[in-house]
Amino acid sequence: MKMNRIQLAKDLSLSGIVHGQMRLKAWNLSAPGLVQFTEEMIQLGVTTFDHADIYGNYSCEALFGEALKLEKSLRSKIEIITKCGIKLVSDKFPGRRIKHYEYSYDYIVSSVNNSLRNFNTDRIDLLLLHRPAPFFDPSEVARAFSVLKRDGKVLHFGVSNFSPAQFEMLNSFAGEKLLTNQVEISPYCLEHFENGNMDFFVKEKIRPMAWSPLAGGKLLDPNDEKGRRISEVLLEVAGELNISSIDTVIYAWLLKHPVSIIPVVGSGRIERVKHAIEALDVNMSLEQWYRIFITVKGSELP
Repeated sequence: MKMNRIQLAKDLSLSGIVHGQMRLKAWNLSAPGLVQFTEEMIQLGVTTFDHADIYGNYSCEALFGEALKLEKSLRSKIEIITKCGIKLVSDKFPGRRIKHYEYSYDYIVSSVNNSLRNFNTDRIDLLLLHRPAPFFDPSEVARAFSVLKRDGKVLHFGVSNFSPAQFEMLNSFAGEKLLTNQVEISPYCLEHFENGNMDFFVKEKIRPMAWSPLAGGKLLDPNDEKGRRISEVLLEVAGELNISSIDTVIYAWLLKHPVSIIPVVGSGRIERVKHAIEALDVNMSLEQWYRIFITVKGSELP
């Protein structure tokens, strides 16, 4: 069970399984505890850690940064991904009246500078724009990318939740080409099979990252008819593959697709991360993949 590497650029590769730290605050890890947890991840081959400025009400980046400050050797062993662009209504910013998005030059640069301080580092390996916005000036974004790249503060750029048209639009302005798009993909959410994104990823040789690959627990602990229907077929396939954990089957389903999906595993439990890694060695048949797909759709293929 050896972790694969995903080469996104000549000077950037990510671990084939990325650890998502959106719920880091809820795990209640001390800085030494987070150092130990991170070291265990690295030993498993998981070296890429996914963040966003807003996670944990603007607290998760700084929590991870405390661990990096405590054990400085960690930084050279890992890749940091973070996101910007969403402005939450928060006690951290009492003047805000509504949640909204901002992608001005000044805001992107100031957000990155704040993330660098939070992480106690001099560089972000991959910066993602968190969500597409109805008020969006790509020339402003491109200018911010150029300056951040020039200053060595951000090494590479990507997006999250963008459509093919939105991705192409920003790429046409940015001198630094976008490397990835982090979108929701799971055997519960087929949105990006239906909106053209999966075909676009294959066409453009883009390796997408998949957030919420377990559908936020809707497959492990289903509470609706759709979840129960999918869970049943996942259990059947698990038995056929002699796999004890449904989540391993889910990750194997994602990993089998030729677009080379990079799952973001957002658990604070080592065993859950191991279940994802085990999927790297699962040989799911094409028919098994389609049985899951058809069950999600709720109807046979035409």
